[in-house]
Amino acid sequence: QVQLVESGGGLVQPGGPLRLSCAASGIILSINTMGWYRQAPGKERELVGTISSGGSSNYADSVKGRFTISRNNAKNTVYLQMNNLKPEDTAVYYCNTFRARPAYWGQGTQVTVSA
Repeated sequence: QVQLVESGGGLVQPGGPLRLSCAASGIILSINTMGWYRQAPGKERELVGTISSGGSSNYADSVKGRFTISRNNAKNTVYLQMNNLKPEDTAVYYCNTFRARPAYWGQGTQVTVSA
């Protein structure tokens, strides 16, 4: 059974940083392309960025240059480093495979960017 547990969210001021973690069990993250997703109130869930099995990453235009995805294979954990956060980054953040398998969605972690 695959379980993805997101953590690290919170309240942060505009311009501040935050690092999210996604700890996995039942799946080896290093051989999967993993994605970070977010869902803001009243909006559809969107893909923020991905990291491939080879370690290359891609990002949505809205976060490019501010967000970085990394992975710790020994801990089977994927991270999302978010810098220069903006109010429009406020959302619940999730991780999942790039295929966004429905059964893999976790509870997510809330990120609120506000002064």
